[in-house]
Amino acid sequence: MKSVQQLHERRSRLVGDGDISVSFEFFPPKTERMEESLWAAIRRLEPLAPEFVSVTYGAGGSTRERTHATVARLVNDTQLAPAAHLTCVGATRAEVDEVVRDYWNAGVRRIVALRGDPAAGVGASYQPHPGGYQSTADLIRGIKAIGNFDVSVGGYPEKHPESPSVAADLDNLKSKIDAGADRVITQFFFDNAHFLRFLENARSHGIWAPIVPGIVPIHNFKQVSGFAGRTGASVPAWLARRFEGLDEDPATTHLVAAAVAAEQVLDLVDEGIRHFHFYTLNRADLVYAICHLLGLRPESGAAAPKLAKGAA
Repeated sequence: MKSVQQLHERRSRLVGDGDISVSFEFFPPKTERMEESLWAAIRRLEPLAPEFVSVTYGAGGSTRERTHATVARLVNDTQLAPAAHLTCVGATRAEVDEVVRDYWNAGVRRIVALRGDPAAGVGASYQPHPGGYQSTADLIRGIKAIGNFDVSVGGYPEKHPESPSVAADLDNLKSKIDAGADRVITQFFFDNAHFLRFLENARSHGIWAPIVPGIVPIHNFKQVSGFAGRTGASVPAWLARRFEGLDEDPATTHLVAAAVAAEQVLDLVDEGIRHFHFYTLNRADLVYAICHLLGLRPESGAAAPKLAKGAA
């Protein structure tokens, strides 16, 4: 039997010296109540000083105006660095370029560039908008021509549902990096083997930009399973068993979700991963707890939240 001195210390037990960075993703609210929940989550997570926070578009760019409003408020009312999602869907190049210029003029310096889902919904055939950007790589070149934005793009550990093969998916990802993208944020996954294999395949494909794992805490197993089915992310049988019989037991679901997310993230730390992107679903509790386990603490002496322009 090994002595205590000979036992390998898990890397995840040694974090907390500033070597972990995180980013958070939110979606724009549809109602006043949802807006209150969103901003409660933002205020809870803001003191953890994330590298940036991103704000999504809906399918087909359907939440475009709400996204812009949320990003503008992040710029004006918080100390956070917002990254606005931008897609090729449903707009001409001139219209997209106008949005990019408006973001630059508002002080936004980060964009998450995505092709976007077809206007007819997930599963429909994608058709570029006439006169619009034809691909994500095309969009990235357009963004970079307007300003020196930090651009993130999406990656798919289990392959994009529309890609004919893993090799084709990696070719598409490399085209986005070659166009000027600064990092890859992955679709969420539940089996770390998928991410680690994707990371290895990307590196062997000549993709050397940072690849940040996307993590989604499971507040509602049925809801997240539905998301997974639409995005090509698999749900392992062992994960389903952990939430089995808890549909009407939110308290236990919450405890199990915390344990599952902590296990996933800390195992990735043991594999040398130091950057994480959390899909918050506009809720802060589980994300905050995971960040605490990662060694993140509220910044002492952080500046007070900024007042909205014109506020007394």
